[in-house]
Amino acid sequence: MARIIHAKSLVAGIAQGTAQKLEPLSFWGGFDSRTGCVTEPSHSGYGMCLSQKIVVMESGRGSSSSSSVLAEAIRLGTAPAAFLLLEVDTILATGALVAAELYQLECPIMVLTAQEWAQLETGMQLRLESGTVFIED
Repeated sequence: MARIIHAKSLVAGIAQGTAQKLEPLSFWGGFDSRTGCVTEPSHSGYGMCLSQKIVVMESGRGSSSSSSVLAEAIRLGTAPAAFLLLEVDTILATGALVAAELYQLECPIMVLTAQEWAQLETGMQLRLESGTVFIED
């Protein structure tokens, strides 16, 4: 039976995948939209492929250009499947909304409370639907 967490949906959609908890990441200069991998050498996730993962992080980090990198990764099919954040991130949300509008491709983004966010760990199997996170056991 799945455990359920309710979240605030910034960008609607349905996704499922393996959770990958990360420190904040800048998609501008820190992520390769062609490969779906973290390219920032100083980031703890350096070299990690995020494609089709559900990225769990406090927020994105910086540059408004991150939205265009995320939108391109969504178009190419190399983006994370979804994001679960601790803070509202309008830059990531803009990238996902642009991809939804231009390409009809979803990358849901939801915001959790600190208590809910702390329950999530790398490797968990998650399913997201309409502001609900299902943690598969």
